Amino acid sequence: MNRRSIARNVQKGFTLIELMIVVAIIGILAAVALPAYQDYTVRARVSEAMVLASGAKSTIAENAANAASTLNVGVDNLSVGSGNTKNIDSLTVTAATGVITIVTSAAAGAVTVVLTPSSSAGALAAGVLPSGPVKWKCSIADAGKYKYVPSECRQPA
Repeated sequence: MNRRSIARNVQKGFTLIELMIVVAIIGILAAVALPAYQDYTVRARVSEAMVLASGAKSTIAENAANAASTLNVGVDNLSVGSGNTKNIDSLTVTAATGVITIVTSAAAGAVTVVLTPSSSAGALAAGVLPSGPVKWKCSIADAGKYKYVPSECRQPA
């Protein structure tokens, strides 16, 4: 046999060390990617709560513009608490002020989001016309859950 045929027979694939390096790299990438993916999944579930709250926000603003005696009229038609959503445990609206409190399920990070309406004169009040457009302040109490909520909610309650 000559040298050329010996060299061809020796290298036919990957060595064990090369395969071990590839497996180690894949393991490191998976260890970094999985927690980030889980955080994004929870954020998507919290965003469902924010979308549901947007309907309540519109209703409350309309009630305030009509000087309704209670600001939560019509909000009870939202399908929360009846098992229609697995990501939201409750959505409640304070009748006198229009403050919306959303509690998400454990699968959605168990976040409590508080949406507080105001106008240029201050907090909304039932039966009183707002003096300007209704603005919303979003906040949560637990700073450890900021990564799950939109950036405008990343302030203390």
